[in-house]
Amino acid sequence: MARKSQPTRILILGGGYVGLYTALGLQRKLRAGEASVTVIDPQPHMTYQPFLPEAAAGAIEPRHVVVPLRRVLKRCHVIAGRVTGITHAEKHVTVETNDGHSEQIGYDVLVVALGSVARLLPIPGLAEHGITFKTIGEAIYLRNHVLAKLDEAAATSDPDLRKRLLTFTFVGGGFAGIEALAELEDMARFATRYYENIEPGDLRFVLVEAAGRILPEVRESLGVYTVTQLEKRGIEVYLSTLAKSFEGGHVVLSDGTEFDSDTIVWTAGVKSNPALAASDLPLTKQGRLRATAAMQVEGLSDAWTAGDNAAVPDLSRTEEDPTAICPPNAQHAVRQARLLAKNIVKVLRGGQPKDYFHKNIGSVASLGLHKGVGDVFNFKAKGFIAWGMHRAYHVKAMPTFNRKVRVTLDWLIGGLFRREVVSMGQINDPKAEFARVSKS
Repeated sequence: MARKSQPTRILILGGGYVGLYTALGLQRKLRAGEASVTVIDPQPHMTYQPFLPEAAAGAIEPRHVVVPLRRVLKRCHVIAGRVTGITHAEKHVTVETNDGHSEQIGYDVLVVALGSVARLLPIPGLAEHGITFKTIGEAIYLRNHVLAKLDEAAATSDPDLRKRLLTFTFVGGGFAGIEALAELEDMARFATRYYENIEPGDLRFVLVEAAGRILPEVRESLGVYTVTQLEKRGIEVYLSTLAKSFEGGHVVLSDGTEFDSDTIVWTAGVKSNPALAASDLPLTKQGRLRATAAMQVEGLSDAWTAGDNAAVPDLSRTEEDPTAICPPNAQHAVRQARLLAKNIVKVLRGGQPKDYFHKNIGSVASLGLHKGVGDVFNFKAKGFIAWGMHRAYHVKAMPTFNRKVRVTLDWLIGGLFRREVVSMGQINDPKAEFARVSKS
């Protein structure tokens, strides 16, 4: 596998959950000179996505939600670039670096951790008006966008425009959509106390979900409870409903409902990173890498994969469904990555890899400040208890002691002084003022 005269070259594609945790595990376990580890990602940081809703709502400083790769991967090489092709037969990948040039990088052992991207559907107007919610940049943008809409609504005397500006539409009832909706609704209603002419009742929040329930990761009764709690807060919930059009910011739903909205947040699922299509690795019909339970790419001993882009068999469910694979979520990605690092080291040293077996401990979701829902070890939790469990679980899972402390301090300070609700809209167009002055 390795060249005799040099350390084994391990190449990790992606710096998300799997890429970061695998690299951290390798740099701890590998002996000096045993192997070199290189991580490739367009961003110089890993984003802890479960904290994006709280970052968007001002409960956590956005910089504390990301982990700088170069700072924590001190024994690894980090390349800022986007993977555009994988040729495993020749042991090299093609990378478009952030300065715009393309190069090929060789390896001995490959780890594909490219993750997923937002699954966009061919709905008219979605590409033009939709906002996805997977990156820290999108979270910051959405926060400023929502607060800017309050500012615009406070300044206008046009009732129709005001109604449009204060209508916020979220599509997708999974964890990402529900938490983003709940946190931002909480923030927006809190912010109205600083506006003389906007009342909490003037805000309209709408949730659209194609399935007949929300939060499929928890038991159905908790999904029903969550809908009830959202509706008590005045949020409109449309289940078993499809979005048909967003053209011009005009929302059309499959049940005939129509309204105007200047904010359309799209969290309706993810798909495997499309870069995998430009590879010679085996893929499923859904575009995910075929993998063994030990997280090796099927038929290959020197290629590994895990996380959202991998079809890793879910051994906890294969008795009832032989085709069951692990769903694309953070809990699986983090656990798989920790075992993946151990498996790679074992194989490098002549051992056998261990199969990944997921013991489900449950799920928790935040529904805004002091509100949550959870299903952990068959224990149903609601309200403040579930909210506390959500924070405890995710601060534990947050990589690096540095980030755990910073996030915890953000919460403590927020509890003492309340959340910040200031809009920094200039971030979205930093040159606007310069262009305005230059024309005068």
